[in-house]
Amino acid sequence: MANQMIAPGYAELLEQLKSQIRSARARATLSVNRELIYLYWKIGNTILERQKEEGWGAKVIERLAEDLRIEFKDMKGLSRANLSYMRAFAEAYPEEQIIQQLAGQLPWFHNVLVFTKVKNRSEREWYLRACIENGWSRAVLEAQIETGLHERTGKAVTNFSRTLPAPQSELAQQIMKDPYNFDFLTTQDALLERDLQRGLLEHLRDFMVELGVGFAFVGSNYHLEVEEEDFYLDLLFYHLRLRCFVVVELKNTIFKPEYAGKLNFYLSAVDDTLRHPQDNPSIGLLLCKGKKKQLIVEYSLRKVHQPIGVAEYTLAKALPDELKGAFPSVEDLEKELQRMDDPMKKKPI
Repeated sequence: MANQMIAPGYAELLEQLKSQIRSARARATLSVNRELIYLYWKIGNTILERQKEEGWGAKVIERLAEDLRIEFKDMKGLSRANLSYMRAFAEAYPEEQIIQQLAGQLPWFHNVLVFTKVKNRSEREWYLRACIENGWSRAVLEAQIETGLHERTGKAVTNFSRTLPAPQSELAQQIMKDPYNFDFLTTQDALLERDLQRGLLEHLRDFMVELGVGFAFVGSNYHLEVEEEDFYLDLLFYHLRLRCFVVVELKNTIFKPEYAGKLNFYLSAVDDTLRHPQDNPSIGLLLCKGKKKQLIVEYSLRKVHQPIGVAEYTLAKALPDELKGAFPSVEDLEKELQRMDDPMKKKPI
């Protein structure tokens, strides 16, 4: 076979068939998952209805788990704990339609995370949609829930409604969060801007997850030359859905009006030097440390013609508060070292 001549167009045919097989396998996997999720919902719904009708308690679930596992020895997922999850699943989503449209597109334990950790119905559906759109792993989904992504999305102060056309302004607003959560840095509050930038680059994958879907990294300290003067953008991205450059500036202080002016200048320069004719206007994101004052930000952006959003960022403490008492302080360590260095204070052997 290796010595035979390959017919013209064979390579193209092979790639086409590979693509078709991959697509079919993906659809089959999704179909199997949807059927499994629907089965779990039906089991949970049946248990829920019979408990209401017969007044059965929780012990019936334990008995059902034993009997079902005897009957279906080769089937996983019929434990008492999982049957309890199925019951809670059906209780969380009474309508079958949601199972078909949303929940059925996600693995079982993604669903378990959502309906056990999120109590509000509309928020549950929001996280299901966001997970489907972004393709989050279970760990990422859990992190997004724990950091309150639903509450942070679209909350940045911006001038987008005035500086961008309607379809783009709405999407741009939704990609902006407030605050941005950089807990993956696990560093002290007192952080220089260059250290913050370096830390974000070292954890670029986590940073991109926090930014959200659609961001493509272009560069850091991105150089621009304007009239023989050098300027450096902290971080430069391109957003694939918005079809525009996104300039991110980092500040280790609360917002100051002059920050908006500098970012406005950067956006004008990017639009003139980097933006292609088919690109939309570039967008600026100013990330500041500490609580911003709403009215000062609004006044600062009111006459700015470039689209800019202002948001806060939060960092993890170097040591959680509940653990601080479990470790010696720097002063304690210094005293101990001094004692060890002083021969008069050493204990006899």
